[in-house]
Amino acid sequence: MTTTRQDAWTQDEDLLLAEVVLRHIREGGTQLSAFEEVGRRLSRTAAACGFRWNSYVRKQYKSGIELAKKQRKNSKKDTNTNENNSEAPVPIVTAKVQEDLDTPSLRKVITILEEYEQSQQKYEQLEQENKVLQELVLKLEEINEQYEQEKETLANNLEVIEEAYKALIEVMERARKMVVLQEDEKSRKLKLQVDINGNFERIEK
Repeated sequence: MTTTRQDAWTQDEDLLLAEVVLRHIREGGTQLSAFEEVGRRLSRTAAACGFRWNSYVRKQYKSGIELAKKQRKNSKKDTNTNENNSEAPVPIVTAKVQEDLDTPSLRKVITILEEYEQSQQKYEQLEQENKVLQELVLKLEEINEQYEQEKETLANNLEVIEEAYKALIEVMERARKMVVLQEDEKSRKLKLQVDINGNFERIEK
């Protein structure tokens, strides 16, 4: 007895479901027969296949369904024409050949959608990275502004220190000159005289 699967559907299984249903539509079959065929091939119930088709897969193949319906109409017209015109029979493309022609197109569409999804993901990733870089630039600009302010403060402090140093040098120079002047004055006031013993003695004015 075959075990009925109840696990999640894969992308390949969705693709198989779409291919079989579209083929049945082209050939004039019913969707129920398509669900039963897919169920046998995937070990799933026809009800599960039908639910998957109506809830998800059918929305992805609206244009494919319309094309399959048109192909079914054209196939009926070709059949009626062949029955009415026995002298010039028109060859009809078999369902198998038509399926082979349509399957690559479906895969190509899926591939394009997958590439678009990957591109969208890369774009979102780049956008996120760009946002992070912009935030980093703003932080660096704030840090640079702080450094500029500190630089200006240090420059002002250096200017004040230089002015104070110059003033100190001037004060020291004045003090030195005053000491020299005082010593000169003392030396000028100093006088010597000879005592009775012939020795020099200092006389203060």
